[in-house]
Amino acid sequence: MNAVAWADVGQLLQLAPVQRAGVALLLAAVGLPVIGVVIVGLDIMPVRFAMMHVALLGIAVGLLTGLDPMLCALLACALAGAGVAPLARTPDGLSGAMGLLMSLAIAAALLVLAVSGVNAAGAFALLWGSILSVGTADLWVIGALAVVVPALFWWRRRDLALLLYDREVALSSGVRGERLTLVLLVLVAVAVGGAIKLTGALLVDALTLLPALAARRLGTSLKSITAWAVGIGIAVNLTGFLVALRFDWPPGPVLVLTAGVVVLAVHLIPERRISSWRAPASASLPSSH
Repeated sequence: MNAVAWADVGQLLQLAPVQRAGVALLLAAVGLPVIGVVIVGLDIMPVRFAMMHVALLGIAVGLLTGLDPMLCALLACALAGAGVAPLARTPDGLSGAMGLLMSLAIAAALLVLAVSGVNAAGAFALLWGSILSVGTADLWVIGALAVVVPALFWWRRRDLALLLYDREVALSSGVRGERLTLVLLVLVAVAVGGAIKLTGALLVDALTLLPALAARRLGTSLKSITAWAVGIGIAVNLTGFLVALRFDWPPGPVLVLTAGVVVLAVHLIPERRISSWRAPASASLPSSH
């Protein structure tokens, strides 16, 4: 692939598919890094892997039935997230459930693709993403996440701070942990499903987890960590997208590498103080301000 001049990048940005892709990445940078904060805070790393496989199953069902594959993927992820919520009482229980869900989802997806005669290339192509194929419906989904996720964090910021700090402390403080965990797991599942077209299922961490990892190093409370995550997400998404256009590279890997460089750079900065949100249990309760 050949590099293009920056003037040509400006011309590319005038194309409707490129504009939709840029808007999608900007919207994703508002909502998805906040989802990453949830994933890191609840220590539910296996969830994103399981939801990638569930999304593939939903896509396979959509191809079989003639329905919108991405809509089926989102619905499958939402149902799976709600279904595993009762198992989230302990990290060990959730990890085991995610392993089972991952195995069953990929097996079912492969079976559906095999017996239906549907061309599997279209389904597996989403593992690597297709950002320039982002349509209006995709923008609506990502835009909804960009509104709903920050709004939920602002509305329930105290309860979320307690839940992400320590589940037992949250329950003893009157937080309805099961209901809030259910909502969070559904949002995580839908966010992973909604982001796979942007970077591909294999690289969705660039939009969710990596900005959150960098933000936890810089923030000192749930509010500041969330703000840092969104800021880093916007910077990474816009920079990575422009670099990908400039050098005619696939956006997904460029976004991951850009985010990875930021995470590594942030972790080279000496940590002057420990966040109260990440402090040991003997420390004071976390602040949501």
